[in-house]
Formats: sequence, C-alpha cells, structure tokens
Amino acid sequence: MHTGFGLVVRFTLREGSEDAFDALTAKTLEGIRAAEPGTTLYVTHRVPDEPRVRVFYELYEEQAAFAVHEQQPHVQHFLSERERYVDRTEVTFLAAVDGKVQ
Repeated sequence: MHTGFGLVVRFTLREGSEDAFDALTAKTLEGIRAAEPGTTLYVTHRVPDEPRVRVFYELYEEQAAFAVHEQQPHVQHFLSERERYVDRTEVTFLAAVDGKVQ
C-alpha cells in the first residue's frame, strides 16, 4: 500500500472567473507534469451542478514531496494569482489507510 501524503482542495470561485481560473490551473499543471516527480497524482475536477466549484485531488510520494511542490515557481505563481479568482478555499489533508494503487 502506498503511504504517501495527500490532500483535497475545494475552491469556490468568484462569479465570472471560472475560465480565467481554469487557464491558470492548466498553466500550473504544465509545470507540475514537467518538474515534479514526487507528485504522483494531481487532478482537477469541475463539480456537476456547481459551476463555480473546482476540486483538486493531490497525492505525493511523501510529505517532503508536497513541500517541494509548494516551493516550485509555477506553484508559487498559482498561489499568488488564484486569490483574484477565489471566494473560498477549503483544504483537507489526507493520510492513507488502505486501498489499491496501480
């Protein structure tokens, strides 16, 4: 069983900012894919029937990989820019108990 570190982040966006937030997210994911081997899964979701909500599901090899992720220039840019698009952010940190990993 993979015992990595994970989190779920729920963003409620300001009305009318959905496209701009999605573009910022897409740009950030380019950097995550290219430069973060310790990020094992990073998926963004829209929520049906809640057009202003985005949910991020993130898994890292270990907590240290999350710390590396947080220091990356593309993530720092995302963190500084997202505030103009976001009304509310909810973060839930996760500790693996059991499951299936490919």
